[in-house]
Amino acid sequence: MSAATTRFAGIAARRAAGGIASICSAHPLVIEAALRHGAAHGADVLIEATCNQVNHEGGYTGMTPAAFRAFVEAHAGKTGFPLDRLILGGDHLGPNPWKHLPAAQAMRKAAAMIDAYAGAGFTKLHLDTSMACADDPVALADETIAARAADLAVAAEAAVARAGGEKPVYIIGTEVPVPGGALEALDNMHVTEPADALRTVEVHRQAFSRLGLDAAFARAVGVVVQPGVEFGNADIIAYAPQKATKLVASLESMPQFVFEAHSTDYQPAEALATLVRDGFAILKVGPWLTFALREALYGLSSIADQLAAHPSRENLPAAMERIMLASPGNWQKYYPGTPDEQRLQRHFSFSDRIRYYWRSPDAQHATEALLAALGDREIPRPLISQYLGHLDAEVGAGRIEPTAHELLIGSVTRVLDIYRDATNL
Repeated sequence: MSAATTRFAGIAARRAAGGIASICSAHPLVIEAALRHGAAHGADVLIEATCNQVNHEGGYTGMTPAAFRAFVEAHAGKTGFPLDRLILGGDHLGPNPWKHLPAAQAMRKAAAMIDAYAGAGFTKLHLDTSMACADDPVALADETIAARAADLAVAAEAAVARAGGEKPVYIIGTEVPVPGGALEALDNMHVTEPADALRTVEVHRQAFSRLGLDAAFARAVGVVVQPGVEFGNADIIAYAPQKATKLVASLESMPQFVFEAHSTDYQPAEALATLVRDGFAILKVGPWLTFALREALYGLSSIADQLAAHPSRENLPAAMERIMLASPGNWQKYYPGTPDEQRLQRHFSFSDRIRYYWRSPDAQHATEALLAALGDREIPRPLISQYLGHLDAEVGAGRIEPTAHELLIGSVTRVLDIYRDATNL
């Protein structure tokens, strides 16, 4: 294993020392910010792609796992980030993108996807086969989920043996919404029962063993559980440690594992630190990073209206509104309410469904036009105070250069700093 993967594989043994943030984004500026942040602190960086985002068929980003790896490594080269500190992960790897198909067919595609991930050198693989396919019952038995996960592990192990790469570390369990976000009301949240977490580990252990994968299961280090954190369009459920006391205690019965917490975006800093202290050593973050990026982009758009107004350049929020209305598939079922309520959610929801649109040609053109208008000029502090107030103190202290690009990176870095503080106990 590489140095970073070796350190990650030992995360349960060194849980008292802290954890790691998992960066779940394919946005180039988020990737740049994460790698620059890691390089500045001499830290490992874990970057993950989801099954819908990146797969052997391209996903919604149009990238295969090999292409995503090349994309991240190119940014590492530009930022001076050492590759031996990089960990690449695949999230929710299973039949979810093809769950409209019969299970046998969907699982064949899932096996091809995990083959592509493992063959491309991704060393953190979250096996998630919990979703029902077209010919499945609504709720799958634990044994079925575990058996399908073990089948995918067979494919991953074979891919690594063929490619001669590093043996992967596995994450199991799925007490979280499916990729794309929660649709249920936040008042339905519940903390995973300790017995359910222990059963998840045991049925997976048995399923792996039946296929002769005991050595592979020994490399499983994380269990995805629900600690009781979530966010919606305008609401955040913060971690309440007293509600997770029994779940946290169950870790004593599975010393091989830590907990992986999804949807930790927008948690208060102390809540994140408490999660890590309680054993939720892997903190997934994604929408908060692109939300922070969108805040900065919209602030820069307002600044450009003051510094470089031009009738031919469309205001960025107006451009994104036009783009999202023309292709409503990525937001419509997630944003209920009146037309005015939906309009606000399209741009400002914590769920940040706008992140699915930044890679579209029209959105890239609008963003490039904005950044070209501002160029490398130094933006006056009063305008930063007015439109990017959350960055003003950092600019004043000299930690962020007052240029458009650095303000974008700085907005994302502000979130990364919160996670660094939380995971370094």
